[in-house]
Amino acid sequence: MNSDEVKKVRLYYAEMDSPIGMLTLCGSDQGLCHIEFGSYADRADFLGTWANRYYSGAEYVNVEEPLAPAIAQLGEYFAGKRHSFGLALDMRGTEFQQKVWKALLDIPYGAAVSYKSIAEQIGQPKAVRAVGGANNKNPLPIVVPCHRVIGSGGALVGYGGGLSIKESLLSLERQHHDCALTTSGE
Repeated sequence: MNSDEVKKVRLYYAEMDSPIGMLTLCGSDQGLCHIEFGSYADRADFLGTWANRYYSGAEYVNVEEPLAPAIAQLGEYFAGKRHSFGLALDMRGTEFQQKVWKALLDIPYGAAVSYKSIAEQIGQPKAVRAVGGANNKNPLPIVVPCHRVIGSGGALVGYGGGLSIKESLLSLERQHHDCALTTSGE
């Protein structure tokens, strides 16, 4: 490669079947960077736009090996055998989004908290709507458990994969948790 050539960033992708449908997992050399509901073919345009924003000039390569740990851990999660993930993550977003996503990682398996609770946790109690927006942009649903965030009063509101998937994930966690789903932070 001569000095004028720039090495393209490679993003790896693989698909996996799950109880909530096909998932497309994407990773960089730094870690898991995106999970999308649906097949790669169905979501390629969106994933290309997303990659261009955060990995300028990236190209996707269908290689499962770098994503094998994520596939295995998600399989264990869906089987009720894993309650937290131990994966390298490469999450790209604004500073505010990063704060929200970090707070989501603190929500215990089988629990649910309100958007207001997350806003308070990150020190911005009036940013409830912005927390909802950051949740909507979470690149790693399930692993970064935005499905555990619910509306005040316990209402299931908003989820990038659809409310039926959110309900399925919460139900799965209730089924495999020692106690009933708990809600905090009205």
